[in-house]
Amino acid sequence: MATSRNTNDLKFGQGKTLFVITYLVLLFLHIPILILIIYSFNESKFASHWGGWSLKWYLKMIDDYSLWLSVRNTLKVAFVNTIASTILGTLAAIGLHKFNFKLKNLLTNILYLPIIIPEIVMGLSLLILFVLLNISLGLVSVTIAHITFSISFVVLVVLARLQSFDGTLEEAGADLGATPWQIFWKITYPNISSGIYAGALLAFTLSVDDFLISFFTTGPGSTTLPLKIYAMIKFGITPEINAVSTVLLISTTIILLLVSYFINKGSKDGNLFLDV
Repeated sequence: MATSRNTNDLKFGQGKTLFVITYLVLLFLHIPILILIIYSFNESKFASHWGGWSLKWYLKMIDDYSLWLSVRNTLKVAFVNTIASTILGTLAAIGLHKFNFKLKNLLTNILYLPIIIPEIVMGLSLLILFVLLNISLGLVSVTIAHITFSISFVVLVVLARLQSFDGTLEEAGADLGATPWQIFWKITYPNISSGIYAGALLAFTLSVDDFLISFFTTGPGSTTLPLKIYAMIKFGITPEINAVSTVLLISTTIILLLVSYFINKGSKDGNLFLDV
């Protein structure tokens, strides 16, 4: 009895120590972000000196035309990338899940490459490809580059949702006389919609936040928000940069929370069968 109690006390102590270490590491990682947010309200022009609370840098951010131009470019690329990568990624995921064909394993492994290889390598390779194909660097090249790496993330998220989908529901719909189009929209899509939404939001977030690949594939007049922030840093870190970074951080966090919500919602809802 005493030995069992000592063992439980030891496990409890180890668990408590691990808990404390985990939170200390998380605190260490997030303190710089917290400091950035606080200093975005700094009255002083110099980011290293605290001059009191103020919203003037957020107001200056709103009046910065070049900044909003980069935001517009970012949103253009992100929206087109989200639509294209979601459609292509969803179709690819359904094809990989339903059909067996030659080189299926090879194709599946290739889809992991944009996730595994370093972004700097992918950005450089895409730049070389655009030059060889004589494609002008601009919003079009950036959008193509973003679609290239976003598709893989969409495929993986939708595939994960398809793994828990009961394929016999489609067979039942076909037995009841439903067309393939009706089966998809009334049976397949409702069951995997949470995965599709999560993949779309993830593709949008990755596109908005991307720097390295955009840096290699962008051209004159197609500066995105991350590249604009990088250009602003060259002239010194001011509270305006902190304000822009804070808005970008909050927006990204909200989108990621939505991604998490849809993924969890899909796993809890299970399979839904709608009347054909």
